[in-house]
Amino acid sequence: MSSTFGKNVKISVSGQSHSPALGVIVDGLPAGFDIDMDALDAFMQRRAPGRNKFSTPRSEADKPEFLSGLVGTTTCGAPLMAIIRNTNTRSADYDNLRDVPRPAHADFTANEKYRGYQDVSGGGHFSGRITAAICIAGGIALQMLKKQGIEVFAHIKRIHGQNAQSPTDYTPDELDRLRQVSAKDFPVYDDEAGERMKSEITKASANGDSVGGVIECAVIGLPVGVGEPMFDGLESRISAAIFAVPAVKGIEFGSGFGCADLYGSEHNDPFYMDENGNIKTKTNNHGGILGGISSGMPLVFRTAIKPTPSIAKRQESVSLSRHENAPLEIKGRHDPCIVQRAVPVIEAVAALTVLDLLIDTPNYNL
Repeated sequence: MSSTFGKNVKISVSGQSHSPALGVIVDGLPAGFDIDMDALDAFMQRRAPGRNKFSTPRSEADKPEFLSGLVGTTTCGAPLMAIIRNTNTRSADYDNLRDVPRPAHADFTANEKYRGYQDVSGGGHFSGRITAAICIAGGIALQMLKKQGIEVFAHIKRIHGQNAQSPTDYTPDELDRLRQVSAKDFPVYDDEAGERMKSEITKASANGDSVGGVIECAVIGLPVGVGEPMFDGLESRISAAIFAVPAVKGIEFGSGFGCADLYGSEHNDPFYMDENGNIKTKTNNHGGILGGISSGMPLVFRTAIKPTPSIAKRQESVSLSRHENAPLEIKGRHDPCIVQRAVPVIEAVAALTVLDLLIDTPNYNL
């Protein structure tokens, strides 16, 4: 499995949903950075399971244990290694999935690729549980970026057709409100829409079903010149990393697919000189990226999250051993909607990608 990404800051993720622990190794973090462990813990808790009625009943502390890379709480230049112990597993709930794979999940493809040796419990290494390890590295990256005046915020944009408002242009004036949104148990910019979203989740759960949604993310304070053309462009690198997050099915930047319905005169963002002598654009259809390189405007993208594949409703599948059609009834504890718990994961992945590219940007000494 390819579970490593990054060029300057490389992370390697290990573990399975029901293995004794999850792990992450981060190589290339600048030395001398003091990690705010309380802030990291608060960030980890935003993703942790079992915190409200809209997430899985599985409860895990998700407290990172650092095994190397720190002296006290300060990075020392050596690879940082951390683990999160799994303490609340029920592997027997997944025994039938070895023979009857879940629709819309990796059970079937993993079985074919790894000849039946894959860990099916909780989805194994394909589980969203693995994102807890990514959030350790991402939480540290967020702190490093903030020290440089760069902040990353994500919020729920849509759940099952219920749309929420977004900031008009993600100006610095919005920072306080965006921080408040991040601290919410249900991180939505528009509370009225948030209640409608919760109703959709509750309805799906009562019917033994699940729902998906869209997460919007913005990187604010990013200077001009971060990213490279083509394969190391901001869109390319962020997209590649985002698609490593289980359940992600799509991504768009700025106006996204909506640009296909506009004239060039409508979509083009006019340049102007602001009062401080900086070149800005009057609109931000380009989402803060031109030619794979940051423009100095807020970097904005949206990510589509599919409904949770594990649902209580009876589904159609096949028996791999008998080579015949077979019904599937899934046991276990699952999220009726994983969108709210995916919000900090999207922030983490965006932060790691931006940090990695920022190291190659002149005039930034991390």
